[in-house]
Amino acid sequence: MDKILQKIRRYWQDYMGGSRMALIGCVILGIWILLAIAVPVFSPWSFSGQDAGMRNQGPSILHWFGTDRFGRDLFTRVWYGAGISLTVGICSALINGVIGVLFGAVSGYAGGRTDMFLMRAADIISAIPSMLYVILITLVMGAGVRSIILGLCIAGWISMARIVRGEIIKLREMEYAYAARMEGIKPFRILCRHLLPNTAGTIVVNLIFLVPQAIFTEAFLSFLGVGIAAPAASLGTIIQEARSQMILYPYQMLYPLLILCVMLLALNMAGTAAEQSAGSRGTGGNRNI
Repeated sequence: MDKILQKIRRYWQDYMGGSRMALIGCVILGIWILLAIAVPVFSPWSFSGQDAGMRNQGPSILHWFGTDRFGRDLFTRVWYGAGISLTVGICSALINGVIGVLFGAVSGYAGGRTDMFLMRAADIISAIPSMLYVILITLVMGAGVRSIILGLCIAGWISMARIVRGEIIKLREMEYAYAARMEGIKPFRILCRHLLPNTAGTIVVNLIFLVPQAIFTEAFLSFLGVGIAAPAASLGTIIQEARSQMILYPYQMLYPLLILCVMLLALNMAGTAAEQSAGSRGTGGNRNI
């Protein structure tokens, strides 16, 4: 147990710098995730259960965030939507991170024609706005979590690939990389054992910023009506549904907006702290949002 705590403490010092901003962001995000998991499970109300007699009720002891035009409990519904938004953000960020790291590492280490071919292919993919990919995928596959994640992953890895490529190009000219090649060590081993570990700070920073970027994109598309399909709901879907009620019942839009902003703020605080820590070690990352 002590060894695990020591590793966690060492990671915190290495990638977050032990800063207060990172601590606050992580605490807020931890509470946020706990509520997103616990509320839909333990709430006496269903996120999709309708009650015609309880339509458009204001916040009360029974319904903390009030009810919507269908009589659904907004507190349960908002936190259920928060879980969907977080799932989309984390899954797409991890997939984009893995693809971007592999693509950028191979391109940067190989160099020459391989590098030119791979990066020109990435340029062609990124020439089309990423939101258009998401819209096309949802139109073909139907609105849902899988189609949103797939659409976000078509071009979402390119920024990570470019950053990793630049770091690998710089590191492959270091003396230890030359020494490893002189000893006949295979390129794959050099990448995995020597080069990629030295880009870990940059990768972590940009991976953190990929999460709020994906969440914001999903919320924006859901607000436009091209997001998660009913009966499921993300925060963007709930905000879009409350738009028609905004004048008479502003609380129906206020609460999901507040929850979304708190999550984005916490993620950006953690990412900014990691970025500052990485920058102080000379391995600064680039923000994606």
